Amino acid sequence: MKSNRLEAFSDGVIAIIITIMVLEMEVPEEVTLEALIQLLPVFISYLISFIYLGIYWINHHHLLHTVKRVNGKILWANLHLLFWLSLIPFATSWVGENHTNTAPLAFYGFLLLIVPLPI
Repeated sequence: MKSNRLEAFSDGVIAIIITIMVLEMEVPEEVTLEALIQLLPVFISYLISFIYLGIYWINHHHLLHTVKRVNGKILWANLHLLFWLSLIPFATSWVGENHTNTAPLAFYGFLLLIVPLPI
């Protein structure tokens, strides 16, 4: 298999992950600036996760352009990467809602450390 199919699949999964993250952000019921300020921790956690996913997406793109053919090991390694990346929306939402608690922050930090290098 050529790498373009794997790249397209991974692009789609990462796009869905980012979409899930943005859909997790709730629109405030009030139309005031104070209501937006209260959402600042949620937005900051989204921004950090978006940048993090963007870095992985760019590195993944560059890496796959060096690959001529894809074998089973590469497919499984890519699924391993996408699994860990798919947990980022959960961790982002948990941190955004509970930014003063240590458990969500520890889980988020652990997740950022455990995500493997792209393939």
